[in-house]
Amino acid sequence: MCGIVGLFLKDPALEPNLGALLSEMLVSMTDRGPDSAGIALYTQPVQGRAKLTLQSATPDRDFATLEDQFGEVAGGDLHVTVKDTHAVLSVASDRVEAVREAALGLDTVRVLAAGETIEIYKEVGLPREVVERFDIKRMAGTHGIGHTRMATESAVTTLGAHPFSTGADQCLVHNGSLSNHNNLRRVLKQAGMRFETENDSEVAAAYLTRSMAGGRDLGEALTAALDDLDGFFTFVVGTRNGFGVLRDPIACKPAVMAETSQYVAFGSEYRALVGLPDIDNARVWEPEPASVYFWDRSATAGKAMAA
Repeated sequence: MCGIVGLFLKDPALEPNLGALLSEMLVSMTDRGPDSAGIALYTQPVQGRAKLTLQSATPDRDFATLEDQFGEVAGGDLHVTVKDTHAVLSVASDRVEAVREAALGLDTVRVLAAGETIEIYKEVGLPREVVERFDIKRMAGTHGIGHTRMATESAVTTLGAHPFSTGADQCLVHNGSLSNHNNLRRVLKQAGMRFETENDSEVAAAYLTRSMAGGRDLGEALTAALDDLDGFFTFVVGTRNGFGVLRDPIACKPAVMAETSQYVAFGSEYRALVGLPDIDNARVWEPEPASVYFWDRSATAGKAMAA
């Protein structure tokens, strides 16, 4: 049930290859999730700029007028790049929230991600079709996560595909099922969080966003999730500078990690990792149940925390 991949690069020399490496990792998980797929990539920031990733089922109509619709809100400084059913808008950092609010008011356009570095691409279809559709293999970046979905509790739709992003430069992919997501969704809505779907994974993403907004770092937010989230899950999470992994105390969902001096990688199965550089010399291990693993670009090394 579902496949997850993630890649956090330590070596800048690999950054031009991030999209290609992640694409092959994602495609290898096709039989774990053939109905839809998605990928989040973190690119190098441009000083003073931020981005929004939008999705539309009618892109020819909706994206043709974006510059006219949002130009004034963006202060006359708006750049639009269309990729099939998605569009990436580049705006001044101090205007991104205003543009996001304007985009949320459009009936046929959805905001998939916002932040200084994140871009998300997801659609219904086989993983290979999705990565080719958005030309992911040509993209560069510092880290990224991906998901192949086998829907079990909600419809097969673009919005139901992972990753889910509920905060600036934050996203999550999930294999498993949460039993308390309806109650938690109500609590988070009261706290001001917005939801696009009824998917339990979006609740997990929103929980972490809210937790980090309260002052926790990624590792602390994942640790708190062990007490507050009921069910079974494997999470891989991305932030602007970080990459985290968490399995529930039972850890019934498969997971494997690898680390070298060049990268940290995650896969639902080892076959997702076999094409990575120097994998034969990597430290390979299965992440422990109820243990938080996270790496932060501002730190000298990753951390593993036993809850």
